[in-house]
Amino acid sequence: MGGKSVRILVAYGGDSPERNVSLNSGQAVLAGLDAAGFTVLDGSVYSPLELLERVRLERPDLVFIALHGGWGEDGRIQSALELMGIPYSGSGPQACSLAMDKTVSKALFEKREVPTPWAVEIGPEDPLDGAGALGPLREIASGQGLVVKPCCSGSTVGVTILKSGEGLEDAVQLARSYSERVLAEAYIPGKELTVAVWGEGKSALALPVIEIRPRLAFYTYEAKYTPGSSEYLCPAPLDEDTTARVKAAAVAAHRALGCQVYSRVDLRLSPEGNPYVLEVNTAPGMTGTSLVPKAAKAAGWEFPELLRRIAESSAKAIRNLPGK
Repeated sequence: MGGKSVRILVAYGGDSPERNVSLNSGQAVLAGLDAAGFTVLDGSVYSPLELLERVRLERPDLVFIALHGGWGEDGRIQSALELMGIPYSGSGPQACSLAMDKTVSKALFEKREVPTPWAVEIGPEDPLDGAGALGPLREIASGQGLVVKPCCSGSTVGVTILKSGEGLEDAVQLARSYSERVLAEAYIPGKELTVAVWGEGKSALALPVIEIRPRLAFYTYEAKYTPGSSEYLCPAPLDEDTTARVKAAAVAAHRALGCQVYSRVDLRLSPEGNPYVLEVNTAPGMTGTSLVPKAAKAAGWEFPELLRRIAESSAKAIRNLPGK
């Protein structure tokens, strides 16, 4: 697969809270695929119907999904493209749906014995007046610390890290503004790591580990997307044994959800050297500060080569496409 005869529509934008990140990813992917020698079609959209109409008219050879969050990453657009018989980049509908729902993905991690922090879901009907789950959570926040985040969102939007019981109600309210269901997760002190995983099933492998050192106290949305706000060390300065265990945990998480082609797995490394998987991203960022391109470069793949590999592997992926 390659050359100007191959037409790739880059889907980006959308209407999720991660729209601005997606706009940056989409522009970068458009330029990178063009540099890789493909004919690129601009798929900047706001709604799924707008995207599907664009696909119907253009009939591209592949849709490269640079959408983040919402219908672009939770399996809905992937399902629609399969019904249309159009190949697309990344994982299939089921893996995308599982990865987007942090409660469900954690349950799968635990079933597959993938290390992940303890967590509890706060439902939309749970009271915020100190009754129910919030009472015990205050004690946990005051001890180990607590991360409160939307169950179905990414890019660290709506996330609060608490080191005391104060502010718990506000943290839940903030997370609820992005998702009805909220996850309260034990905070793991230590290092922030991320691993790009390539392939699927038993052939999946980890690219070089990245350590993230935010200049702020925590790796917030601003620390992620403001140039110079974080330091990225790739490969991470870890000993061989720790590196192997971090990579193994990332690959296990990728496989547990049935991811295809590529993903990015976010982890914490405790002071004792134990990795904990936080979440899996099936449509990770592709901006100038994004992590998958950094890991790929450390593995010897420049950005256009990474995109070419994603496009080629995605076109070969086994999907539920008509006629396949």
